[in-house]
Amino acid sequence: MNDKTLSLWKTTKYNQHLKATEEDEIAKEAPITITINGEQYATIVCTPSDIYEMTFGYLASEGLIRSVDQVENLSIDEVKGFAYVDLSIPVSIPERTERWIGSCCGKSREFYLKQDVKTAKTIMSNTKISSEQIYQLMKEFDSRSEVFDRTGGVHQAALASGDKIIASYIDIGRHNALDKLYGYILRNRLTLKNKCILFSGRISSEVVLKVSKIGAGLLVAKSAPTDLALKLADDLQITAVGFARDTSLNVYTHENRVYGNTEQNIHFLGRR
Repeated sequence: MNDKTLSLWKTTKYNQHLKATEEDEIAKEAPITITINGEQYATIVCTPSDIYEMTFGYLASEGLIRSVDQVENLSIDEVKGFAYVDLSIPVSIPERTERWIGSCCGKSREFYLKQDVKTAKTIMSNTKISSEQIYQLMKEFDSRSEVFDRTGGVHQAALASGDKIIASYIDIGRHNALDKLYGYILRNRLTLKNKCILFSGRISSEVVLKVSKIGAGLLVAKSAPTDLALKLADDLQITAVGFARDTSLNVYTHENRVYGNTEQNIHFLGRR
């Protein structure tokens, strides 16, 4: 058991008239407070793993940094739940410095919208992927969902090329999982050309905005979209694929990036 993501909880279970007491595996949740240049900036409720990646991704998605080079130092105190960030650039801390960003996605919506104008990007990409490649990627994606299988309590986000998953992260908050993925991309200086993002949950407006900030033109999710999410995806030129399971999927926006001829699978993601 990964002690950063899972804990044990004594649970009483009923099966019809039979009663039993067992230890259940439960997804961990913890607050991480980010301080910037010595001042508290935000407290994020998250799965307390991969905090480096999440912090980098959070800073970038909020428009506080443009590259990892602007972070002079980042240290994590896992016991106290703090991420200490020193930036090489000045940051204006609002008068009310204490923020609480919940793991239930949507509580922080107003905060994100204030940053969207300068951080959301319209995606200009000719990257393509076949339906068969999506089926195979989602099969691999599911095989990496051990924590969800054991707890049912986390979201998962992954970066993939046409034939493999490059990195995958989990968190109780869907925006946190995407921030961890964004942090990985920044720290490894990866290009989003020829890449797509896989996601375990529904496609909400927040998810689409996160993906646009990361810079990916293809978002593939297991669940349903909302109408606002699709309007945003259409406007930001992101291909939104939902209900991607087994051998079926729905392409909602910019369908030109997905093709169905399985005989062309040799032309992997990103061929132009």
